[in-house]
Amino acid sequence: MSTAPTDASVDAFIEQVIDPQQREDSRRLIALMSRVSGHPPVRWGPSIIGFDSYHYRYESGREGHMCTLGFSPRSKELAIYFVNGLSLYAHELANLGPHRAAKSCLYVRRLDGVDLDVLTRMLEHAYADISARHGEMGRAQ
Repeated sequence: MSTAPTDASVDAFIEQVIDPQQREDSRRLIALMSRVSGHPPVRWGPSIIGFDSYHYRYESGREGHMCTLGFSPRSKELAIYFVNGLSLYAHELANLGPHRAAKSCLYVRRLDGVDLDVLTRMLEHAYADISARHGEMGRAQ
């Protein structure tokens, strides 16, 4: 089963986040990602808030759709997804502030702890990179 966009309310999901600071940080990320992508937030599956989408196809033949930008408010931190991989952002990560990083997921506890200009540049680059790689033909409808 793959993650897919839903009609579920983003606002209702954010209101269910227990930590008030994380709720506020989620609203700030929604505003930032909406501005970067030019698209409104959409719930993807039960816990991802995504912006825009693209179609992917692997050499194996597996294919699907995914949000171009997205994040999930987790119990202790925000998971911000970089589907083009965090390895492209070594310099930015060194200047971001407190975080954890996996292959394509950036974890931050509080937005106030990171440099928002650096995060914004990372998101702008990620959005442009995915858009360029998948172009209009790769856009999910």
